[in-house]
Amino acid sequence: MRGIPSLITDIRKNVFTAVARMAYAGHGYEGVDELPFIIVPGDQPLHRESVFLERAIASERVRLAMGLNIRPVQSRHLMTEGMDEAAVAEQYYTPPLINIIPYACHACPTNQYKVTSYCQNCLAASCQKVCPVGAITFKNNRSFIDQEKCIRCGKCAKACPYNSIIHLERPCQVACGMDAITSDEHGKATIDQDKCVACGQCLVNCPFGAIVDKGQIFQVIQSIIKGDKVIAIVAPAFVGQFGKHSTPGKFIAAMKKLGFAYVTEVAIGADMCTVAEAEDFLEKVPSEQNYMATSCCPAWHSMIEKLFPSEINKISMTLTPMVLTARLMKQKYPQSKVVFVGPCAAKKLEAIRADIRSDVDFVLTFEELQGMFEAKEIDFETIEPMYDMNEGTAAGRGFAVSGGVAGAVSDVIRKTNPDMQVLTAQAEGLRECRKLMTLAKAGKYDGYLLEGMACRGGCVAGAGTLLPVQTAANMVMRYQIEADTQSPLDSSYRDQAENLK
Repeated sequence: MRGIPSLITDIRKNVFTAVARMAYAGHGYEGVDELPFIIVPGDQPLHRESVFLERAIASERVRLAMGLNIRPVQSRHLMTEGMDEAAVAEQYYTPPLINIIPYACHACPTNQYKVTSYCQNCLAASCQKVCPVGAITFKNNRSFIDQEKCIRCGKCAKACPYNSIIHLERPCQVACGMDAITSDEHGKATIDQDKCVACGQCLVNCPFGAIVDKGQIFQVIQSIIKGDKVIAIVAPAFVGQFGKHSTPGKFIAAMKKLGFAYVTEVAIGADMCTVAEAEDFLEKVPSEQNYMATSCCPAWHSMIEKLFPSEINKISMTLTPMVLTARLMKQKYPQSKVVFVGPCAAKKLEAIRADIRSDVDFVLTFEELQGMFEAKEIDFETIEPMYDMNEGTAAGRGFAVSGGVAGAVSDVIRKTNPDMQVLTAQAEGLRECRKLMTLAKAGKYDGYLLEGMACRGGCVAGAGTLLPVQTAANMVMRYQIEADTQSPLDSSYRDQAENLK
């Protein structure tokens, strides 16, 4: 659903915009009770069966956008409950980051084969003949599948000459590469937080908008209003996300209007990461370990930690581009606050780690940032551009697309060690990442550099993006071409990673 116009993306934008407007008003969370009525105006429902249900869902969306927990439905709780503690600039994210609003969930069918009206009641009756458990009979001149008997083998669907048997799956469950989504006693989706790695793919694949991540829009604006020097470090996938007129120069001008003191690209951290990971690989493979996995994708890192704990020491010890850039900014601008702006929901999980939270104060997705632009009524077509971000190399900017990390690291290794052959393997999507790690654990990738990306297509396919994946990838490739410097070896930041540990 990413990049496809939908009511859900409109609703999310309206919520983020409403929260941002309230925050910029400068009166704390005064008026938060009115936001559900602003988001769902009038006396008729916009999309669901009841205006009261829509406002109840909007209330939880507002709370989550402000970093608060969902209220339990079994007892009465005020919408403002917990806001005194949470609605402050110093508030970090608290798990769980990905949440299901239960009364927004449609209780979609899970793994069922259904006969549609296209069934012709044909003489062949192939669907019935191939069923190994006798689950198919004919009722009312149509095939009928007994769900109690059905073993979901799919043979009936393959045998039907009219393609009248369809396979129904819960979209969020299919999208979850960690198998973290199951059903409660009412058939509603529920997330096993012990398995979840906060990749957010369930969020962007739920057609009912029932899955929502927590945000820090309010806290970021509070920090700006109180006078903090707030610095935005921006992932390279930002290019083009805010429309065809949002050039890097105009983007910076827009960020200044939001109140950010300085804006820089995380590609400089990617350049530092590239050189450091290349050195890490050369030092450790194969003398200390049989392969090395890249460190950049936090959901990939969490997946290995949860499912392959014996392999966790095979991940490069290099800090991620987000952390390297944040630490660099904290060195340059002491006492500043750093906001990572990017495409990824899982970066929120990375930022609350005890060893990182002092470096990255806030995380915003592009989708959340769009709400801030809307709140300040910023028009990219008319805004005057400022300076371009031009410190990152083409390779660093390429971290945004699948294969970009391994490609950059292997290229540096080849340049510094021309006689060395670098073997790489990559996987997109957590299910494929699991397969890759299973083979690596079995010794099938000895001597390799492994890249895992939780989102198919790489960071440009993250849960917080606004563009279709291929469009975003094309924009990043164009942005790479515009870079003044190609290789991280030529970056002025190439040797600074060691000083930022």
